[in-house]
Amino acid sequence: MVDMSVIEELRWRGMLHSATPGAEKELAQQGRVVYAGFDPTAPSLQVGNLVPVMLLLHFQRHGHRPIVLVGGATGMIGDPSGKTEERNLQSLDTIRDNVAGFRRQLRHFLDFDDPEVGAVLVDNYEWFKDMRFLAFLRDVGKHLTVNYMIAKDSVRRRMETGLSFTEFSYQLLQAYDFYRLHRDRGCTVQVGGSDQWGNITSGTELVRRMGGGEAHAVTCPLLTQADGSKFGKTASGEALWLDPSMTSPYKFYQYWLNVSDEDAVKLAKTFTLLPREEIEELRRRHEANPHERVLQRALARDITVRVHSEEAYRSAREASEILFGKGTVEALRRLSGDDLQSLFDEVPRYDIPRQVVEQGVDVVSMLAEYAAVFSSKGEARRMIAGGGLNINMRRIDEPAARIDTSWLLSGDFVLVRKGKKNYFLLRAV
Repeated sequence: MVDMSVIEELRWRGMLHSATPGAEKELAQQGRVVYAGFDPTAPSLQVGNLVPVMLLLHFQRHGHRPIVLVGGATGMIGDPSGKTEERNLQSLDTIRDNVAGFRRQLRHFLDFDDPEVGAVLVDNYEWFKDMRFLAFLRDVGKHLTVNYMIAKDSVRRRMETGLSFTEFSYQLLQAYDFYRLHRDRGCTVQVGGSDQWGNITSGTELVRRMGGGEAHAVTCPLLTQADGSKFGKTASGEALWLDPSMTSPYKFYQYWLNVSDEDAVKLAKTFTLLPREEIEELRRRHEANPHERVLQRALARDITVRVHSEEAYRSAREASEILFGKGTVEALRRLSGDDLQSLFDEVPRYDIPRQVVEQGVDVVSMLAEYAAVFSSKGEARRMIAGGGLNINMRRIDEPAARIDTSWLLSGDFVLVRKGKKNYFLLRAV
């Protein structure tokens, strides 16, 4: 546990946007139950989903039990909050597969085994699957007026572009989730992003009207990057997924390593559990020698280890060092084809006939005839004689050295370094 109260810590970390009156007093007591909801509309969580996960983790560290609600039912509809158009509806089988993926990923962050504050994962499909439509309208829908629901930002912003009744009903369904968790599990606090404020406070209102109990909302700011762009997207606009098959550990690590100096402190506060003193020390060291990127390195290590593993972090770090000539042949050979192309995305590339490689080709012919690494075979021979040619991080000493399929990285690639800094990526096609 930590010295600050959970609200004080969230405030220091920049993770507190709004809270209902009385929330801080409620959370000053030990053993409260707090929940956050995640709709399984994709097979993996994204980095943006980690913000409410980190909120739950802070509450757990302060003696409260977190509930992770996955929307097996609401995920079939889709939350209109922050969306400009309606989601594609998903099948029940797809939703179930996505829920299983979420469960595996959440165990990297939350303790599900502690007898006092162990996290609980629930699926709202449990209570919605047998609920009849007329019963829901009669027993739940009558408690929130249409005027109340339309006033919420998540609904009002969509009125001009169009909002189906399906998405309009989402607010009521989420509110009922809070009521069920309050009634069945004693949950008194829901957390989420600031764009969820309307949905969450609808839940606190429904709890009050249906059960007469007290419930609270706590939200965190929506993260954006210093340039105003959306947080959690790569430079090419791809989402940053937690599943290694969707975003490789190398790409994941590189994202954090390359965040701007302006964002580094904020992200370290949000996504790590490093204490204030350590973050401030990292900030001081970074400001003294910004080129060393000590803040980014600490952030990238911490979150890559927790999302993936220590081994994945080491492999990603080694891959990064290859660019600076500090990596190993073994690390290079462990890279996937996607990681190789990401690592060397800005270097010249050439396709060479696979048949030529399968038959074996001397290195001079490959680099001067089949790829324009050298303008002539004579230039290639002079570079080799001067010890300035490396293939797959190995120095080539003989112009007659032959390249065959045993040299291919990830079955397709050959990495060439000409001189100290000039890289080329060749692909057998």
